[in-house]
Amino acid sequence: MIWCRFEIDGETSYGIVEGDHVVQVSGSPLGEHYNTHNRHPLRNVKLLAPIKPGMLYAAGPNYRGHVEGMAARRGLPPNYPDRPSPNYRSVHAIIGSGENIVVPKESAGAVQPEGQLAVVIGRKAKNVSVDKALDYVFGYTIGNDISERPWQQADRTMFRSKNCDTWKPMGPWIVTDLPPEGFRIIVRHNGVTWQDFSSSDQIWDTATWIHEISKYATLHPGDVLWMGTQGADGDMVPGDIVEVEISDIGVLKNYVVAEQ
Repeated sequence: MIWCRFEIDGETSYGIVEGDHVVQVSGSPLGEHYNTHNRHPLRNVKLLAPIKPGMLYAAGPNYRGHVEGMAARRGLPPNYPDRPSPNYRSVHAIIGSGENIVVPKESAGAVQPEGQLAVVIGRKAKNVSVDKALDYVFGYTIGNDISERPWQQADRTMFRSKNCDTWKPMGPWIVTDLPPEGFRIIVRHNGVTWQDFSSSDQIWDTATWIHEISKYATLHPGDVLWMGTQGADGDMVPGDIVEVEISDIGVLKNYVVAEQ
């Protein structure tokens, strides 16, 4: 099933995508809900970020290629992680597909994309085992962890290098009942492929991350976990277009603009 969150005539609703139409739903996909009689052509609605998570987790370094790419940027040898180390991202920075990624005036002007598989939690999870962890997954969507590398290297925290307004594109919708491995993830910059990799290349899989996080923090329905990226992609500047495509899910497309 494909769940979306959309706006039409000033009203925001959840919906179920069926072909080139969306069936408007009353309620939440993570709670009580029912289908209404309202059915809209997809072209007539504005797709929003498919969920507003209470918490947005980032899987940190989760691909060897990303560790190596970031080390090369710094001129240092790669330092591979020895355990899953989750981090946080600002839920207030989330935008939907088709929206603008705004580069602040204080930035040197270039930002970098990180195309990622995004896992949506469907049930409250605390101290769950690895073999049961996927039972707590509602579905999957796409994330793009926009980053500013000079700030990331210079600052003590990743507050501004990762969490500026609009720097967490997510969407276009959530797809349920998918296998957790073998997603093909493609990042395109102005139509040119920058990354083409598989979620099977992750250092730790979805189940391991859910198990690890739930040992220390309760995961709640609607929380989202971004699963990391493979490379350390090149620079994007205002005027550029970035797309993240994931097999069986869709395409997340955004535009880079300068703060006015």
